[in-house]
Order: sequence, then C-alpha cells, then structure tokens
Amino acid sequence: MKSGTWKRIYLLSVSSVILAAVFILGGCNQETKSKEDEKAVNIFNWSQYIPDQVIKKFEEETGIKVNYDTYASNEEMYAKLSAGQSGYDVVFPTLYYLEIMEKQGMLEKINKGNIPHLKNIDQDFMGLYVDPNNDYSIPFMWGTGIIAVNEKLVDKEVTGYKDLFDPQFKNGIVASDDMRFVLGAMLAMEGYDPNTKDEKQIEEAGKKMKELLPNIKLFDNESPKTVLANNEVKAGILYGGEAILAQQENPDIKLVLPKEYLLLWQENVVIPKGALHKENAERFIDFLLRPEISKEITMSYPYGNPNKEALKQLPEDLRSVIDLPANELKRGIYARDVGEATAVYDRVWAEVKQ
Repeated sequence: MKSGTWKRIYLLSVSSVILAAVFILGGCNQETKSKEDEKAVNIFNWSQYIPDQVIKKFEEETGIKVNYDTYASNEEMYAKLSAGQSGYDVVFPTLYYLEIMEKQGMLEKINKGNIPHLKNIDQDFMGLYVDPNNDYSIPFMWGTGIIAVNEKLVDKEVTGYKDLFDPQFKNGIVASDDMRFVLGAMLAMEGYDPNTKDEKQIEEAGKKMKELLPNIKLFDNESPKTVLANNEVKAGILYGGEAILAQQENPDIKLVLPKEYLLLWQENVVIPKGALHKENAERFIDFLLRPEISKEITMSYPYGNPNKEALKQLPEDLRSVIDLPANELKRGIYARDVGEATAVYDRVWAEVKQ
C-alpha cells in the first residue's frame, strides 16, 4: 500500500476519535446542564427534622421537586458525602462535622444575596468559630444533650449521669447512638475534657460506659421519645427536642440538665461542593428561614431555634421549655473536631456496642 494511502487512513482515524470525543463531551456537558436546569433539590437531613407539610408547601409554591433522604448520625452523613458524587444539594451537619467538611473543602460558598431571610437569625448563633463569616453555613437548629426521667417509674431524684448507674435502672434506659455525646458525658464524669484527644482518657470513658450497659435497654437516634413516652424505659440520655416531645405525650417525664456535663450542639445548613441545584438549594434554605415556616418546624420538632422572628410567634409555654437559662448556656460545651482522635472514639464506641 502506498504511503499516501496510509496517511489518509491515519488522518481519518484521528478525525474519528476527535469527533467521538466531541460528541461524548458534548453529551456529558448537556447532561450536566440539564441537571442544573432541573426543577429539583436533593436534601440529606436528620430524620424527624422538617415536617412533611413544610416540604409540600415549598413544592407547591416553587414547582421545585424535593427529593428527601435521611441519616441517623453525622458519621453516616459524612461517609456518604466524602465518598463523592452524592448528588445532594442541602445537608445539615453538626458544628464539629461542619468544621471537618470546611477544612476538607467539601462545601460551596453560599450566595447570601439569595437568602434575604438570613436577617431573621439571631447574631448569637452567627459567626461561630467554625465559619466566622457564615460563608458556607446558615444556622438552623440548636439544643442540648439532656437526661429525661419518668418520675412515675423512678423513686430517686436524678441530677446527673452518675445517678443512672443505680441498679433500679437495669434494662431501663434509652441512650442516644451518638458517640461524642455519650462518651463526652462519661469523660466529664471522670473529670476529663469532653473534647479530649488523649487515647487513654477516651478508653477510660469507654470502660465507664460499659459499666452502664446493664442499664441500657437500647441505643436509638431515630425516635428515642417513643419508648420514653410509652413507659417502656425509665430514663433517657437524649437530645432536648426528643425529650420535650416525650414529655408532651407523657407528663410523668421530667427533663434534667445533667450537672456533670451539658452538651450544646448546633446544626447549620450547607451546600455540598459540586451541588447541581445550587440556586434551588439557596431558595430552599431561604424558605426555611421565613418566620412562619421556621415556627411551624419548631412546633413539630421543639429544638432550640436561632430564628428570632420565629420565636416571637411561638406559644409562650413552648418557648419557655426550649429556652435555656443564661447560666446553663454559659456552662454548655460544644463538641469540637478532634482530628485523628476520631478513629479512637470510633473504636471505643464500637467496643462499647459490640
């Protein structure tokens, strides 16, 4: 075959490859573009955090379809997002996981121009150590880790975690399946910093928790209020909002701010890096910050609300329950990112639950 013929075949082959690449890339770009234009927003949130009627109102008003998935722990949320290509547009991490996600560049910068109702957020909840300018996150809910006791089933006064080791609580406690909350309580009982990175101290906390295991009926992050309200357990180590819901159903439930350690937490709304519906996400976030919508959320799930305009609309009896006295707020401690020590907490928690 003549060399000219070889050249023509070679040039045709190269041209074919280039054209194929153009079509493939064009198709990918077109697919990405269609996703961006899609009237949808993909939410990844804690279970029992936003009532269904709020989602329906947003969809009816905007025509944007809400795809809603839930998680039971920060660890579950982080594992899914850090694996990449999660497809989520809005997520609700607790501060110490927000800290991790910011450090790792996992978040989009929020266009505050698209969040006009941001003005409703109390400044006490803005500009925290994690995100000083709130470039990447917007406060959504806050609260405490507390003890709830069924006074009808218990014949002693409970003031702190130490009281829960009493044999009368055998197989009678529901505990949050949150290692930082529960191990933090055990660390505080032992006189240690709940945010310690010391392996021996964390292991001591694990041993202390194992001593409490005969009294633990179940670990539950989804709906611990249910067994409390139904008199299936005598006490709970859980978040304040769940405890309030249990008390609303069962007036024998008493809420206790434990003397050894008061966990404070705050969940902020973020947009994961690479979210395909960023403007829809910002529209959804702004919708949540409307006073009447924020009030509706708190009426269903009575956690602390940083929305000062929504608080004004709440019934006084509910507002008085979710408000924390200034002296108690002062002694509260936020969980912080513990870096490589997270692996130690993971191991110790797994050993506790095995």
